[in-house]
Amino acid sequence: MSIEKKEAAELLSLDKFNVDEDEAHIVLDKSICRQCAAKPCLYVCPAVLYKLDANKEMSFDYAGCLECGTCRIMCQKKGIVKWQYPRGTFGINYRFG
Repeated sequence: MSIEKKEAAELLSLDKFNVDEDEAHIVLDKSICRQCAAKPCLYVCPAVLYKLDANKEMSFDYAGCLECGTCRIMCQKKGIVKWQYPRGTFGINYRFG
């Protein structure tokens, strides 16, 4: 038996997402995010969903969220004002491993 190494992007493409367009399960307070100098969410999110736009404003796309909770744990300033698992039947469906 051999184990084939795969890149993160390739592994993430195997997962299936059922996005809840009506209710975000993670909500940021961008005014709190502006005050955070470290911005650990930019580095710890395994799906790389946190981004800084041209105006240095934090943006987040919950559609590809892996629901791991890493951002909630690492957010030092409590800029994540809502973090919960998606409503029933919504969210990620892992299809590999």
